[in-house]
Amino acid sequence: MEYKNDKCEFTAFVKAGLDSKEQENIEICIERVTKTVKEDFLNARARLYKDEVKNDAEVMTAFRRLSVICNENVQQCYECPVSKYCNTYIENARKNVNDDSLKMIDLFCGAGGLSLGFTQEGFVTTLANDIQDCCVDTYAHNHPETPRDHIILGNIKDVVNELDELLDGRSADIVIGGPPCQGFSMANRQRLIDDPRNHLYKSYVEAVKKVQPKFFVMENVKGMQSVAEQVKDDFRAIGYSVECHILNAKNFGVPQNRERLIYIGNCLGIDNEKIFNEIFELSEKIPEYNLGDALFGLRKLEASRVKNSTESGSIESGYKIEKNYCTETNDYISYINQGRVIDVVSNHKARYNNDRDIEIFGRMEPGDRSDDPKIADIMPYARRNGIFKDKYFKLENDKVCKTITAHMKFDCNMYIHPTQARGLTPREAARVQSYPDDYFFRGAYTKTYMQIGNSVPPLLGRAIAQVIKGYMKGGNA
Repeated sequence: MEYKNDKCEFTAFVKAGLDSKEQENIEICIERVTKTVKEDFLNARARLYKDEVKNDAEVMTAFRRLSVICNENVQQCYECPVSKYCNTYIENARKNVNDDSLKMIDLFCGAGGLSLGFTQEGFVTTLANDIQDCCVDTYAHNHPETPRDHIILGNIKDVVNELDELLDGRSADIVIGGPPCQGFSMANRQRLIDDPRNHLYKSYVEAVKKVQPKFFVMENVKGMQSVAEQVKDDFRAIGYSVECHILNAKNFGVPQNRERLIYIGNCLGIDNEKIFNEIFELSEKIPEYNLGDALFGLRKLEASRVKNSTESGSIESGYKIEKNYCTETNDYISYINQGRVIDVVSNHKARYNNDRDIEIFGRMEPGDRSDDPKIADIMPYARRNGIFKDKYFKLENDKVCKTITAHMKFDCNMYIHPTQARGLTPREAARVQSYPDDYFFRGAYTKTYMQIGNSVPPLLGRAIAQVIKGYMKGGNA
């Protein structure tokens, strides 16, 4: 994990999150931010900050502003826009982890959406793994309570082979994750776990076998239901009962039509069907929201007309980090932010589009597709509308959003903003996925779309965690 970009993020968050008041005495603030802790990465980053205070005027200004809320008389960590860059805050977050907290391992963790849902119910990550460096960086940044050497970048097979060493005596009550699985065609006579294409799934099963958690939760595409009996057999063979159901995120407060197959298993003799029944009962108590609820309060942007401008920003197309000027909220935004007021908007930046696409976006009305007569004269796929009728789609504020996918890293033509001639920004997509506004996605611009599109919505994860927690604590048995 790199820390070189952290300096720019640090100064940008301070500039966006705090007013221009400054304090000359910055020693206490610097001491807290750069405190020596038991982690090489954090200490190396702290040394960079110390050096840059002397050499970079922007860093000096950032610490002067920060010192207004962080000095010998005051320490307002929960109002600080850069708490996740502060060694004192991170150290305290780790000290505050209760020994009785339920521990989880998250394999194929991605940006951490499923983990976040479980974290919101009191679970703590004891180990996480992904093969994408941007995902690991995003996960580590947003889960400061988990030491970075417990968040592993690498091949899942290597992680499983070294699991005992990586855990170093730490236990886990639950294993969660969504292994990509290609070979589950009904026409395939080879068993799922024996198909070489499914080595990731096989590694997940082997991890559960090694760790022997009380529960596991496995998420996948609904097409995997065709091999559900094989999956159940694979887990029964290692001592787990298991059931699966398709859950739609829109029934759990997520303003998105997103169906996923969820497997829940345990080795405690608990009826998994009963667990699912309680999850379905819980969904009936959760309000439903639409796309307009998710887009509320984010400032109006224009598509960038400058190629290769994704890593820079402008007033028109937005910035990676900027001040939140909206003082109002709604029930959905308050729900995903857990009642907190977030003073900074991150990842709200419109992507580049050519003039033709911007013209198409502007002509279309909510609900229009590629075959709409209003755009027939400029539609590049006019002769192939039977195949590409969904190449362009303008979203509707009063309905749930269509499924957010990783394809958004290529273009957002299927996710056109309902009232603005552009595609959804990463922040808008993150809201549709139910991420809170202070969940910062790191990495290259297009990779933020990939991280968000591949996520399990945190609110869906939280509902699952809430029910399972009851059984782990002994209240629902």
